[in-house]
Amino acid sequence: MSKNILVLTGSPRRGGNSDKLADAFIAGACLSGHKTIKYSTAEKNIKGCIDCKTCFSKGVACSVPDDFNELAPLLEQSDMLVLATPLYWYSFPVQLKAAIDKLYSFIIGNRALKIKECVLLVCGGDKDEVQYEGIVKSYKLIADFLKWKDKGIIIAPEVYDKDDILKTDALMKAELLGKSIL
Repeated sequence: MSKNILVLTGSPRRGGNSDKLADAFIAGACLSGHKTIKYSTAEKNIKGCIDCKTCFSKGVACSVPDDFNELAPLLEQSDMLVLATPLYWYSFPVQLKAAIDKLYSFIIGNRALKIKECVLLVCGGDKDEVQYEGIVKSYKLIADFLKWKDKGIIIAPEVYDKDDILKTDALMKAELLGKSIL
């Protein structure tokens, strides 16, 4: 069965390592017949949640006018969410984190999401995978809270400069993970 997969990218560096990870996953998922949308949070203006609790009360997901209102319908149509991101200070970059925080609007607005599965694709300059524990734990807690099934985590360490990921097997792993989605 074909799934609608939304891939949120978090890097402000176009064509960088995490962007390439996202593209590899998308290529695999498309080969398996899934529909994908790639949404670059870094190219959008998504402000942080201010906890006004007026979500969906004014005809849009967020009462604060920003690009989350463009993203919200894509989230509503998705069966799976993929987070493709660089590691920033042991967590998500602010561009992606703001979008994640505004998932709160679906809870406050009592709007169910179809999303049932998720994936984390993360890369960074740090060599030691212990440095990625913070982002992985955050991802797992988000998935658990929202009752999403984790379908895979790919960590690509030691990729700092643009195209460093080409020297690893991470793109192959991401494509294989995309292909494996049922």
